[in-house]
Amino acid sequence: MNPSFHLSVKAVLRDTADRVLLLRRGARSKANAGKWDFPGGKVAAGEAFDIALRREVLEETGLEITLAGVAGVAETRIGAVHRIFLILEAKPSEGAVRLSEEHDAYAWVARADLPNQDLVRHFRVFAREYAALKTAAPE
Repeated sequence: MNPSFHLSVKAVLRDTADRVLLLRRGARSKANAGKWDFPGGKVAAGEAFDIALRREVLEETGLEITLAGVAGVAETRIGAVHRIFLILEAKPSEGAVRLSEEHDAYAWVARADLPNQDLVRHFRVFAREYAALKTAAPE
């Protein structure tokens, strides 16, 4: 059986205090209900990944973002589907987070505390590695 590859994009939104925005997946979520996740989602056919990420973050948080670069990658397999996650660093716009119906809570978490969160399984290795990085907070 040939695997089917799908691309998703996620954002590590960092504030000036070097905290990262996490969203908790709602109880009605098809997968990973109650787990913490990074904002983002699927890239539609023919859609550029940066446009997809901006769209998804705006839908899920009400925030516009400025992309800063690649933070890492993650992957998961569900049956014949191999999902690749491109994780980008981004600076959020000013303003309050407005959650979509997909999520029921949000939290700004210190980077060092990312590995201690009840994250979606396929982001745990990334969170541990990202927490260990020493980079300056966005201005």
